[in-house]
Amino acid sequence: MLPFEYDKSKPFNIQKKSFLDFNLVSFDAVYEPDVEESRRVYVYEFLANEPKLDLIFVHGIGNRNISYLLWFAENFKNHGINTYFLILPYHWFRAPSSWRGGEPFFSTSPKHCSVKFHEAVKDVRRTLDYVEQSSSLPKTIMGFSFGGMIATMALAIDERFEKGILSFTGGDWRWINWYAPHTEQLRKDYMRLSNEYNCRDEETCVKNRAEALRKLDGLESVEDIFDLQPACFHYDAISYAKFVRKPILFFRGLFDRVIISKSSRTLIERLKDVRQILLPCGHRSSYFFRRFILKQSLKFLLEG
Repeated sequence: MLPFEYDKSKPFNIQKKSFLDFNLVSFDAVYEPDVEESRRVYVYEFLANEPKLDLIFVHGIGNRNISYLLWFAENFKNHGINTYFLILPYHWFRAPSSWRGGEPFFSTSPKHCSVKFHEAVKDVRRTLDYVEQSSSLPKTIMGFSFGGMIATMALAIDERFEKGILSFTGGDWRWINWYAPHTEQLRKDYMRLSNEYNCRDEETCVKNRAEALRKLDGLESVEDIFDLQPACFHYDAISYAKFVRKPILFFRGLFDRVIISKSSRTLIERLKDVRQILLPCGHRSSYFFRRFILKQSLKFLLEG
């Protein structure tokens, strides 16, 4: 069984709590997580009065971005889009209260990270299974930052999605692990601990990844990705980009220091059908453009 595959016959054991503007849905995860809190998948379900399509929304890494990204779910609902805001594993109430969110994803071991990333992909796909139980509307996905990486993987793996929106995200772990502010501790861990491929700094990273980078264009299927070494390619968005066959809207920040331009452009260049919108903002300051992002996203999702 490939890392993103799972037993679809496993019972959901769905629980649902209704609030004024949304339902909080939970169901069993299809994998064994690192912590007890992630055994249940949680989804904020925003149902439109006259829905035109379904959207799965995937937030970024860390707990701090979740609250403000919920604004998009609320407003997509108001424009006729059923929105299912997935809480990723090891975040918020799917993690110990002392965590900042997403800790298991910050590891120097590519083999460990591959498992964790594909747990997130399984959650996306399982949420899609849940949605299909009650809706036959077209299915779409939107991911911010880290969530954009998970969305890219899901779009390549699962053909049920008809469109995707990738926001302030990118690929090629060289540009993320060695340049992003939020991976500073990870860089220290690389220098101190290394990993199973003896990656200790950017130089060894580039050397270890060179051969697999040359092979990317020759991949014939998603399954071929798992023949590449080192295993960081097994969860790198650029490995999956050529297999995304659906239209993509891509938001990029001109002053983004979290996902630097080399990372975002590397991913964009490998996508087949992509429209890019470049905004004069950084990563977090993209929030000030949320109404523009919403407007352009609605136009993209609802056209045709």
